[in-house]
Amino acid sequence: MTIQRTVPNIQSACPQQSREFYVDVLGFEVAMAKDEIITFASPQHPMVQLSVVRHDVSIGPHPSVSIEVGDVDAVHAKAIAQGVKIVYPLTDEPWGVRRFFVLDPNGAVVNILSHVSPALLPLSKGIGVE
Repeated sequence: MTIQRTVPNIQSACPQQSREFYVDVLGFEVAMAKDEIITFASPQHPMVQLSVVRHDVSIGPHPSVSIEVGDVDAVHAKAIAQGVKIVYPLTDEPWGVRRFFVLDPNGAVVNILSHVSPALLPLSKGIGVE
């Protein structure tokens, strides 16, 4: 299994308010911005990232961390084989990721994903957290 990136997800009622702190104070750049999520990246090391995610209890579980892997299907199969609790099913999201959420042994929700071409994905329902 290849781990390509790990991104902590900070929950916030207003993710947009974090922009000034992470950009102006700490020197991050905005790598992605949507209403519900902003991902900040180091300008010197673009894979050093963190996301601030709108917390909304009505949309289901919120991952504490996102882990990008080379083959999400293989990790999903391994998680099922080992009896790991899956709290969000393997889903092709319209923004170009294939992902699922699991509970780690500490009860933290982990978003496991791979990026894929949006042109290859069927339309599906998602909850908007990379």
